Amino acid sequence: MLKTELEQIQLIGLALQTKTTNAGGQAAIDCGNLWQAFINGNYADQVPGKLSNDIFAVYHAYEGDHTHPYSFFIGCKVHPGTPVPSGLNSLVIPAARYQKISAKGKMPDCVANAWSMIWQSAIHRAYQFDFEVYGEGSNDWNNAEVDIFIGVKE
Repeated sequence: MLKTELEQIQLIGLALQTKTTNAGGQAAIDCGNLWQAFINGNYADQVPGKLSNDIFAVYHAYEGDHTHPYSFFIGCKVHPGTPVPSGLNSLVIPAARYQKISAKGKMPDCVANAWSMIWQSAIHRAYQFDFEVYGEGSNDWNNAEVDIFIGVKE
């Protein structure tokens, strides 16, 4: 696990319209539905001026720790000030300190297992912004690699 400072990241994509919660598996349903909408609607192709093909899944606006409601967003990195097309949303991940964790293995189990480990760890989480980055390494679902960035307290 590596701690790193990241600059501000501007995203355009889809936002979950209401907050979700990990209680009763609700987040798996809500976030899974947003992923399906993002993929099936080819929204990554609609993001203007993408800086890469990486897809970011962002957990933010926490009402406490991971057991409380939070917001969820899926999108692609763009230059600050990029116009947001109709039907899409924008989100800014502020510059902050993050702990990077790599989830490796079969999807989506490797990501779920990494989050279970994070929830049980002694990481001093900020509960501001946490995100997953799905790059080229995530394309092979039998042998995927996904980077998870956990916002940490200073």
